[in-house]
Amino acid sequence: MSSETKPRVLILGGTGFVARHLVKYLIDNNLISKIRVADKQLSKTAYMSDEFLNIYENNPLVEYKQANLSNPQHIKKAFEDSTGPFNFVVNLAAETRYGQEEPTYKQMVYDISVNCAKEALNYISSIEKYIEVSTAQVYDSGSKASKETDKIAPWTLLAKFKAQAEDELKKLSPEFSKKLIILRPAIIYGPADLNGLTPRITCACTYTSTNEKMKLLWSGDLCINTVHVRDVARAIWHLYTNTKTSGPLTFNLCDKNQTDQKKMNEILEKIFGIETGFFGTLLSQAAKLNMKAAADTANENHMLPWSEMTKQSGIKFTPLSPHIDKELLYNNSLSVDGSLIEKETGFHYEYPKMTEELILEQIDYFKKLNLFPNFTKLEKKK
Repeated sequence: MSSETKPRVLILGGTGFVARHLVKYLIDNNLISKIRVADKQLSKTAYMSDEFLNIYENNPLVEYKQANLSNPQHIKKAFEDSTGPFNFVVNLAAETRYGQEEPTYKQMVYDISVNCAKEALNYISSIEKYIEVSTAQVYDSGSKASKETDKIAPWTLLAKFKAQAEDELKKLSPEFSKKLIILRPAIIYGPADLNGLTPRITCACTYTSTNEKMKLLWSGDLCINTVHVRDVARAIWHLYTNTKTSGPLTFNLCDKNQTDQKKMNEILEKIFGIETGFFGTLLSQAAKLNMKAAADTANENHMLPWSEMTKQSGIKFTPLSPHIDKELLYNNSLSVDGSLIEKETGFHYEYPKMTEELILEQIDYFKKLNLFPNFTKLEKKK
């Protein structure tokens, strides 16, 4: 494929966690003629490693457009290009932190998604595919793996506004709907993850300092299904090139690991040498009566050693934190069936299992940026 016929790609929320992996994948595989990344955050302030920074700042095919996508005028500028329209648009722009107020999610999730899609309508004849990245938290919580057609019952505020945005996008116009693909990933992890598995990892790290047993609410079989960020990046491109039927289409993304709290803890035990366990249903139900107080106590117990560890490592500031919002502490199982994309499009997961090596890679990413403290792996008690 000549450079003239390769697609021009617009990535909204283009300096974020998933976006940087998507940009790297497209550049490494020589798949595009141009990428525009639109985001309010500069690449220099987005906690990028050198390999990502080099692509964003030195590759001639990558253009950065500073844009606050909560502002419709900035969205307009993100789409405008004197050299021609974009063929493929990916929306990764959204507030991804938990524990925010409803108006924040309304503005930074729902409004951004809807306003970006409305602007895309002005270029719909040129756009071949429009991918909206949502979340699998839109499904009803339960141990049975959710399929794309299962009940929608969001159990986080973020997911509530993602689900509302999905519905609105499907109603915008028949022509837009034909080109719309909605992705619902499980918990995304990998290098540069801030809000997925990283809070659990940082929590576990603090126990190398306190030498106590890390105990979590509920039980080991509580599902926290996962998908690696590089598989998410690959899936986005794969759906652009391998979906022939008209939309709107919806696909889950979830690996084969059937990740639950026990499997995650087993990896954390190996990495940090700590002991882990669970409070079980009875004590967890008691905590549920005042989950805010339980969350506040747990977070205070983790923040102090984390602060000490980062200080001792010479870290003046880090975006990483062991703070876990109370929304994520309830007995909500994230169980996702990610097989439809394989059956219908031929996609395959290159990271079907979450491994110790993959979690270490995630930690090492932040250590190289001096954002993750030094720790001494505990010796197992004999």
